[in-house]
Amino acid sequence: MLSLKIWDSRVVRWMAMLVATALFGLVVTVPLDLYQQLGFAATGFIVALVLSKTGSRLGTLAMMVLSVAASLRYMYWRVTETLGFETALDTFFGTGLLLAELYALIVLLLGYFQTAWPLERKPVPMPSDMTQWPTVDVFIPTYNEPLEVVKQTVFTALALDWPVDKVKVFVLDDGRRDEFREFCEDVGVGYVTRDNNRHAKAGNINAALQVTDGEFVAIFDCDHVPTRSFLQVTMGWFMRDARLAMLQTPHYFFSPDPFEKNLETFRAIPNEGELFYGLIQDGNDLWNATFFCGSCAVIRRGPLLEVGGIAVETVTEDAHTALKLNRLNYNTAYLAIPQAAGLATESLSGHIGQRIRWARGMAQICRVDNPLLGRGLKLGQRLCYLNAMLHFFYGLPRLIFLTAPLSFLLFGAHIFQASAMMITAFALPHILHASITNSRIQGRFRHSFWNEVYETVLAWYILRPVVVAFINPKLGKFNVTAKGGVIDESYFDWTIARPYIILLLLNMVGFGAGAVILLNGGSLEPITVIINLFWTFYNMVIASASIAVASENKQIRLAPRVAAQLPSTVRFANGRTIACETQDFSQTGLGLTLPANMEVPMGEKVQVSIFRNREEGVFPAVVVFNRNNRLGVHFENLNVKQQVELAQLTFARADTWANAWGNGVRDTPLTALKTVVRIGFKGFGLFFKHLYSMATAPRHTRRASAPKLDTGDK
Repeated sequence: MLSLKIWDSRVVRWMAMLVATALFGLVVTVPLDLYQQLGFAATGFIVALVLSKTGSRLGTLAMMVLSVAASLRYMYWRVTETLGFETALDTFFGTGLLLAELYALIVLLLGYFQTAWPLERKPVPMPSDMTQWPTVDVFIPTYNEPLEVVKQTVFTALALDWPVDKVKVFVLDDGRRDEFREFCEDVGVGYVTRDNNRHAKAGNINAALQVTDGEFVAIFDCDHVPTRSFLQVTMGWFMRDARLAMLQTPHYFFSPDPFEKNLETFRAIPNEGELFYGLIQDGNDLWNATFFCGSCAVIRRGPLLEVGGIAVETVTEDAHTALKLNRLNYNTAYLAIPQAAGLATESLSGHIGQRIRWARGMAQICRVDNPLLGRGLKLGQRLCYLNAMLHFFYGLPRLIFLTAPLSFLLFGAHIFQASAMMITAFALPHILHASITNSRIQGRFRHSFWNEVYETVLAWYILRPVVVAFINPKLGKFNVTAKGGVIDESYFDWTIARPYIILLLLNMVGFGAGAVILLNGGSLEPITVIINLFWTFYNMVIASASIAVASENKQIRLAPRVAAQLPSTVRFANGRTIACETQDFSQTGLGLTLPANMEVPMGEKVQVSIFRNREEGVFPAVVVFNRNNRLGVHFENLNVKQQVELAQLTFARADTWANAWGNGVRDTPLTALKTVVRIGFKGFGLFFKHLYSMATAPRHTRRASAPKLDTGDK
């Protein structure tokens, strides 16, 4: 039917759209009594469940339409029939909840728009004539990171598969450190510094643009190691599209972030960033609204200079730069293939500090260069940028959702002027449709209910910076995200956990009050009390799970190990050679799996070979661990050539990252709920365990060893 010629007429298309909009409006607004609404909701949900079993993109779009209908119908009912507040208390709490719900609805609708049709761009081959390949400058900005962290990025950058006369590597050292200068001279890469730190990373890159001349600039955070194929995989699109100004690839992390480390979910549950790089950026690409993310990207120098270099007006200089490029009608693109990997933040305080900067920066963009205003952007681009900004305004709505039932259980406020059954009949379809639809869309990259844990952990901390930046965009500074550190001892971060503890205790009090009300009877409708008790219990689970994240597990490795099975051999001093494979690798050593019954003395010096196709790298090492056919070796005195070769055979392998990308267990909402509840109970137990430990510990030992949270406020 879609192939009929009648659809070639613009008038017919507009007419069809108007009729469809009118019918959809009727579905959203038609009044129904309780039983009619229950029947309508049940029918819609059964259809959605059937659609969820199909594998087509059309099925996904149909589920989105059903979800939008259920959500708009709920909100229409909320606004038209549930706001007859009788007291000031009801009005205060009820209005607050309604505004939070409106925010969540807008974000839900924008999210559907953004992710409805991920572009799934594929690499474009480079011309066979290598003389046509452009010149590229590789920038590695650094400020205070350890040299050992930066070294690995430099070694892998030196291994990029690109004509050697067309690529130059530069370390941009804003720390002005002699050891970095000497290292750069030793390995033969450029060293660029300046006599000030104005505009932090953006200023650092802009200063380097003045003293370099490559046609393109590839930028890597100093802890992001590129694969050998990075340029060959990404540059083809620039050859095809002369208006393409920036191409972004995913930020892939080979070390666990604080959530994964402290909750022990690494590689089992997608981390916080995977949804953005796995789905949202691919969705943005359809609308030509890919965001620059500061690293693992290539930018065409001409357009970058045309917009004045990396943006310096906000602390999210990357996203703002992409916005400026889009305003000048340049294209941006996203290639969802990991072509670099890096270190995640080690501590929760560091993680929160990084998110505070992102939240502040997006609020600044909202004020100084609002994508809804100004020239140059198409509607799709405006909406994608709008959603990115609105996302970071979730602090207050999240806190309202976490405390809303307390207004009824503790103060008797009626924030819904409707019966419990009517609330159930309208709210439940809205929640269930959104849940199964998002699970369908996001299942590879985000498990259900985890966004509530992530947002709860951050809500309190981003609330103030976002409000302040929105009022006065000039306040606040760029706070550097620390990487490459260690956590010597496990500890509980009481300072960070304070908001979650208060939320947990408030909900416990509310739950207790609700239980008393339910047991004693009275004038309150029991079903209403039960609904609020369920809501409060859920909030306790989320708050407890957030508390669990604040229980920091120690991390003693300076060089994180990456699990990978690579073909290798071990050659002993007597000439015997054993074929085996790696279990994991790092900059400093290997874990190997040996054949059964192999006896290898500790401290023995060996030569370890790692293979990649027909390549072989041989590295001197010493045995530091041997148990149950598992051998641990530590590299000894590798020279620069060997370190570059080691990087080529380990961190620079694209297959290691690509094989793990988006291939985890797919989401099922009930399983995800069980996991979150289990972690919530764990957090509940950890809270009281640490409380007991603190109460019984000598007073002089109670000081927390947690790093201070850097909010960028000073």
